[in-house]
Amino acid sequence: MLIPDAIHPKQTIYYVGAMILKHLQRNGATALSDLYVSLRTEHKYSFPIVLYALDWLYLIDAAKCEDGVVKLQNK
Repeated sequence: MLIPDAIHPKQTIYYVGAMILKHLQRNGATALSDLYVSLRTEHKYSFPIVLYALDWLYLIDAAKCEDGVVKLQNK
């Protein structure tokens, strides 16, 4: 479930995805490891949560990861 009622809204996949998009818009293409370190430092997100959010962003065609670099999907 993407929006469970038992956790804080800032811990949902939707919100983490929004933080990833914000980071990519601000900094451009970023290595997956650097993206994770940034999100862990700023928001205390775990690696699985970041990966789930990246999966969601890929499924909705908002971001992609190629050769370990995460970038916004060109529309």
